[in-house]
Amino acid sequence: MQSILVVDDDREIVESISIYLRAEGYEVIKAYNGLEALDAVVQKTVHLIILDIMMPEMDGIETLLSIRKTKNIPVILLSAKSEDADKILGLTAGADDYVTKPFNPAELVARAKSQLRRYTQLGSAVEAENKIVIDGLTIDTEAKSVSVDGKDVKVTPIEYKILELLSKNRGKVFSADDIYRLVWNEEYAVSDNAIAVHIRHIREKIEINPKDPRYIKVVWGIGYKIQ
Repeated sequence: MQSILVVDDDREIVESISIYLRAEGYEVIKAYNGLEALDAVVQKTVHLIILDIMMPEMDGIETLLSIRKTKNIPVILLSAKSEDADKILGLTAGADDYVTKPFNPAELVARAKSQLRRYTQLGSAVEAENKIVIDGLTIDTEAKSVSVDGKDVKVTPIEYKILELLSKNRGKVFSADDIYRLVWNEEYAVSDNAIAVHIRHIREKIEINPKDPRYIKVVWGIGYKIQ
């Protein structure tokens, strides 16, 4: 069963949305501010987030930016503001869709279905049963193993963590500092070259031609991503 996290400081709105989602067979996880939402994303399996912008303690944009540091979960923003500038801000922050209040619950559910379908079926990256599959690359997040075109690839624990980070966030660019902070749990990398060496070793193991990589791409001057 797919689970949807609904986040709004208005409990009546959360409950109303929950009723419609449950009627469609979804599991609903509830949160009433950004901090609760971040905790839910860490503690539970979440397939989609419906996130209000105007909330106390931590607003929806700040919450979304925090989620996007480690997760590529589809996010639909809710807002009472309908101005284009607000929509652009939300989409730029990493939202997948934007719905203004008041909204038709049936339309919101339809948008949720569309985002879940795109996330789980239409992309070349699929995460299911503890596996991430990107074309011929398969990462088993339970066994902590990697294979390419059906052949097992031996990677070091650090190489695995880097590969898992990039794969779970397909299309997102991570700087050397981002990778170092998220993989080593340290604030800054000693040098960009240290990360570049790890990337080169990973490429040598998973790419047919490391000089013309199929998976890990360099965005010059910015960082790395899985294409």
